[in-house]
Parts: sequence; structure tokens; C-alpha cells
Amino acid sequence: MSSFRSRLLCQIFFVLILAVFLNGIVFSEVPENEKKVDSTDPEQRLDWYHQHMEMKNQSVFKGLKWRFLGPDVISGRCTDIAVPKASKHTIYIGAATGGVWKTENSGITWKPLFDEAPSISIGDLALAPTDPSILWVGTGEANIFRASVAGTGVYKTTDGGKTWEHMGLADTHTIARIVIHPENPDVVYVAAPGHEWTDNKERGVYKTTDGGKTWEKVFFISEKIGAVDLVIDPTDPETLYASMWNRVRKRWSDPMPGPGDGIFKTMDGGKTWTQKTNGLPELKKTGRIGLDIARSNPNVLYAFVDNHNPGRMPEKGERDAYGRLRKGRVIKGAEVYRTDDRAETWRKVSPDNRYMEGFGGTYGWVFGQIRVDPSDENTIYIMGLRLAKSTDGGMSFDTLYFPGLHGDHHGLWIDPSDSDYLVNANDGGINISYDGGQTWRDFHHNLPLVQFYNVACDMKDPFFVYGSVQDHMTYRGNVAHTLPRGKKPQWLMTHWERAPGGEGTIIAIDPKNPDVVYSSSFYGRLMRSERKGDQWFVKNILPEIGEDEPPLRGQWLAPTIISPHDHNVIYHGMQYVFRSPDRGETWKRISPDLSYNDPDRQGKLPFAIPYACLTAISESPLKKGLIYAGTDDGRVHVTKDEGENWEEIIEGLPYNKHVSRTVASQYDEATVYLTLNGRRDDDFRDYIFRSEDYGKTWSDISGNIPGGPVNVIREDPVLENILYVGTDLGVFVSIDKGKTWHSLSHGLPNCFVWDLKIHPRDHVLVIATNGRGLYAMDDISKIHEYK
Repeated sequence: MSSFRSRLLCQIFFVLILAVFLNGIVFSEVPENEKKVDSTDPEQRLDWYHQHMEMKNQSVFKGLKWRFLGPDVISGRCTDIAVPKASKHTIYIGAATGGVWKTENSGITWKPLFDEAPSISIGDLALAPTDPSILWVGTGEANIFRASVAGTGVYKTTDGGKTWEHMGLADTHTIARIVIHPENPDVVYVAAPGHEWTDNKERGVYKTTDGGKTWEKVFFISEKIGAVDLVIDPTDPETLYASMWNRVRKRWSDPMPGPGDGIFKTMDGGKTWTQKTNGLPELKKTGRIGLDIARSNPNVLYAFVDNHNPGRMPEKGERDAYGRLRKGRVIKGAEVYRTDDRAETWRKVSPDNRYMEGFGGTYGWVFGQIRVDPSDENTIYIMGLRLAKSTDGGMSFDTLYFPGLHGDHHGLWIDPSDSDYLVNANDGGINISYDGGQTWRDFHHNLPLVQFYNVACDMKDPFFVYGSVQDHMTYRGNVAHTLPRGKKPQWLMTHWERAPGGEGTIIAIDPKNPDVVYSSSFYGRLMRSERKGDQWFVKNILPEIGEDEPPLRGQWLAPTIISPHDHNVIYHGMQYVFRSPDRGETWKRISPDLSYNDPDRQGKLPFAIPYACLTAISESPLKKGLIYAGTDDGRVHVTKDEGENWEEIIEGLPYNKHVSRTVASQYDEATVYLTLNGRRDDDFRDYIFRSEDYGKTWSDISGNIPGGPVNVIREDPVLENILYVGTDLGVFVSIDKGKTWHSLSHGLPNCFVWDLKIHPRDHVLVIATNGRGLYAMDDISKIHEYK
């Protein structure tokens, strides 16, 4: 009996110890029977757009003014160029998230043409060869970056961009190429890659014979395989070549090669298609394929292949472009193939070397563009991290470099009558060369297409704004200098300069010492930067883990915040929440893995991207240690005791949506705001919630906001009832805690507002747009006064 009692006491003791050990740990089982909402109906998206335009034009706040801040020292990603035959000084350009722009004086000045469209994400442009006033625009960038934005189909202007008509294909989401018949402008072909994140039928090759009134899908393989390039034989317009790509991506993986890729040919205007891959590499392991035809000899075509078949073994300690240790064989990378018999047979012409292997980095699927000189079948250009030129049919390449010529290239126009005249589209904007690529002009100062991910403000006077920028790292600009002029300040031009941080980072600035900045390089690799004189001194402060522990996972925009109670206390989110009491010198892990960490939703190198990570952290300004945390796989937690215990608070919320913001209220301890973003499910609903009981229950406060995705919510720093929201259509404000919303977008393009801040001292509202830079509303007093 005493032996049994001893065993029982031991068991009880073990259970108690286990309970203490497990206190606060949240198990990561994925909920059963949960259905994820995806693929919003395209007609619903267009309805939301019309509602948005009505709200924008009728808003009680449409008299409030926005001031463009810049930057004017960099530009942003462009995707295509179109130049009319008869006017070399007229250029149309398409920006990835910045709309369509036109110059009539070779870039001295530019004007936007597409600012009121439902989506200003541009995939392709095409001018009718017989009528330069007819321009087609395909919306939805086809390069499918993690931050690419869906389009709403194809549009046409017949008056050089003064007016536009929507011509359908709204559910394609992305347009890679538009090809217009050389003699009949009513005959148009469209290469549609389809949805980025979900399977869908609206992908393949489409054709219209009545100028876009009706469409026929003339080539379709599957709901995963889309058309990513299309060229037409200039001497026989019934002959076209299409590149098909298996390209649906996942939140945890870049696009992976799959069956069904290849090159196809039609000789009857799209009625029948034949695969033409004799001589190409094993297609189950290839990715995107770019195409072009030699106008001087249409027997010749080139294919630019992103070849993922295994190549050499990596050297010891070799790392990829993101600093990840290479495991297994390195992919073959970029390859160029040529046919001299109209695609009946192909042969590889490019060299096998490290230059071509690394030409597209680990993300060759982003590029895939190749151009043949219209007057010389042996002069070709390929686009990847670099822009390279070959004059021997692809056997050797020279990199084209010039100050101001940015990397990551996506488009090139070559003048058919003067091969030295080139216009290039890249991640830094547009460049023009008049000498075959030896020297280049840039337009950083007058093409405002900068793709900000976020914005932060310091407490200098006048204050600086900081933001991380796609492919440009982090920049900062002083918002204004004030000069006496009566009672009102005069706002001067913002001065911009580089600041510490990568292109994908959240920025936190010490409120008591604006020369101390916290930011990351890639995927949450946290740094502390201190400015002394005119130099930044940087220290890496990413928390360390044990050798036996799983590696840290950090999102592209891993959250970093400074405690509102102590400016020395830093919180940083990977899959765990970390807390530092001393500016990042030491760290304590204060949470378990707060994601589902589903092993079936983790990618494989080299395609893997971090997933099941934290995306939002907020500490209550009213109660120290009351912290909310949200993840990219839809989990939300709260701790009321600085991480000792965590409680999941997702009851009533949509399943598996990316948490874009958690905001603990500065007015009521129990109130928290939450926004979810469905872009990665091709879901464009407006998910905005408020809880008044620490997240136990949630109320939908999206009200009359016309769709999403929703990127950010903020409280007004003066009045409790005022809220601000940024979506992929613009900015909205509520003066009644979310019951009703008013547009604040008058004077703005229909831009993607990915972050906003209200300066706590100066009450200036600053928005970060992905594609059109930063804007400020200097006077929000009218919002405070509105009744």
C-alpha cells in the first residue's frame, strides 16, 4: 500500500511539474473542418471599385489636400514599354504597381494616364501597329513577386490614353503579353498566366476578333498552367508561339517547376496548337520560359529558359542570394536556346558557367525576358539580375552597366529603325540608351513609382519619415522645414537619403533618441543602428538560439516594436516573440511558437520562403506587458503578463488569413484592433475587427469600406472615435469607431496604401504606397472638427 502511495505521489508530482513546464504553451494543431475563403468573384471586385470611386468623389473630406513627399532620388519597378512607330519621343511605360505613364518629349516630363483604374498594377502594354492611338493595357504584374498585386483584366484606349474602356478578362489577375495583329487592330491575343496564389480556369491564351467585345480562350492546359509569353510571326500572323508555365505559388514557397511547361505553336490563329520542345531540357524541372522572334528572319526564335535541373555540387559553405546555406546540387540556372527552323528543333547556345547559373539568382521565375534585335538575328538581350547583350547569337554575353542603370530587368524595347535606341524597364524604373547600351539616362527624379512597404516617423523637429523600399533598401526623408509666413508654415521639398535597413523590414525609431534605429536586413535579421555625426554605426542584434533548436523563421516584414513604456525595451517577432530590456544586447524568448508550424506548409530549398511566422506585434500603451501577436498563417494571441501565459483569440475570425496589423488601443485597455489580409488567397475582402474584451470576442467594423485587401489600421492620436485604414484602393477614415467610413483618397491615384502613421506631436498623416511613394496630409484638423 505504501509502495502504491509512493508511486501515486510520484505521478502527481510529475504531472504538476509537467503542468508548470507547459504553462503558457500553445499547441500548434491546425483546426479541423476549417474552410479558407479564397478567389473573390471578379464582378464583386469591380463593384467594390465603383463604390470606392463614388465614395472618393462624394467624400465630405475631399477638400483635404495630400502633399507628395517623394522620394525623387529613386523610382520603382517597371514592367513594359511601348513606343509608337512614327514618334520616337513618345513613350508609354507600365509600372508594376504604379500605373501607366506617357512622355512626349523623351522623358523630360511624364504624366500618368491610368490613375483612376481599378488596379494600377501593370503586366503588359501593346500599341496597334496600324494605329498608334490604340493602346492596350494588361493589368496585373505577371512576375508574381511575393508583393505583386492582382489586376482586373485588359483595358483599351483609342485616343492615346485620354479615355479608357475595360475590355474584360477580369478574373485572369495577371497579364504577361498582349499581341496585336500587324494589319487588323481588332484581332488581339492575350497571354494570361492566371491567379498567382490559387488554381483558376481563366488562364491560357485568349483571342478577340472584334476589338475586345468578345473573347475566346484558344489555348488552355490546366487550372495551374498559364501562358507567360507569346510572339507572333511578323510575316505570317496566323503563326504564334506561346510559352506555358506551371506557376501557382504558395505562401511558403516560390513557384516550383512542374509538369506541363513548354513551348507551343499554332499555324491557324489559335485553333490548334502543337508542342515544340525538341532539344529543350527536361521540362518537369524547368520554370519560366521567355520567347522572342527575329523580325529580320522569322525562322529564328530564341527561348530564355529558367532551368532547375540539377547542376554542379556547391562548394563548402556556399550560400545563396539570401545568405542560406546551399544544400544539394545547384540548379543550372539561365539558359538560352535557339531554333533556325521555326521551333521544330532547338539547340542550346549559351555557355555553361557561373555567370549564367547565377543570372537570375534563386528567383529566375521573376525575369524570363529576352529580346532579339529587329535588324540582326544574332544580337540578343537577356534580362535577369543584370541586363546582358550578345552579338554572336547567345554564345557569349556582356553585362551592360552604367551609373543609374538599376538591376532586376523586366522589359526592353528596341527601335526597329535604329538598334542603338533602347528603352529598358527594371526595378529602378526606366532607362534610355542611344548607343546600344553603352550609356543610359535615368528618370529617378520625375517618375514617382517607388514601392514602399511601410513608413515610420521619428521625433526630430522637423521629423523624418523612414520606409523600406522594394529593391532599394531603406530610405528616409525630412518631411518639412517650416519658414515663417504669417501663421502658416511653408513646406519645402523633402530631402531623401539612404537609411539603415533592408528592402523588406519594419523600422522602429527610439522616441527619445531619433538617432537610434532598429531595422532588419532580410527575413527579420535585426540590427540596431546609431547615427553619430553623418555616419550610421550598425550592430547585428538578432536573438541567438541553441544548436539543437529549430532555426528561426522570420517573415519578409518581421515585426519589431519599441515598448511604449520603456524606450530601451524591444520586442521582435520570428516564430517566437523575443523581448530585450537593453536595446537588443540581451534577449529573452517570451512565447512558444505562436504559428501552426504545419510541416506540410514549409517549402523546400531553394524555393522555400519563411512561413508560419509572426507578422504583427502590439503592446498596450495603457498596460505594460499586455501584448498582442499575429501570424501569417492566421493565428492571434494575447498575453497579459509579459509572456508568462498566452491565450489564442481567433474565435469568430476568418481562418488562415495573414495578420496585417494588431493595434492595442491607447484609449481603452481591453480594446484591440485587428486587420487581416487575404491577398495571398486571391481574396479581396475587407477584414477589419475590433475587440473590447482582450480578443475574446470580435466585431466586424469594416462597415461600408468597399473591399480590400486591408493593410493597416491606426487610431487617431487625439480623438478616440477616429480610425484610419489603408487598403489596396486607398485611405479611409471613420469618426464613429468604425460604424461608417469616409474616403480620404481624393487627390490620390487608386494606389496601394500599405502603411500609414499619424505623427504623435505634429498630427501629420503620412501614407506609404506601394508604387507611388509617400504622401502627407499636413492638416487633419478638419477631421477632428467634423460632426
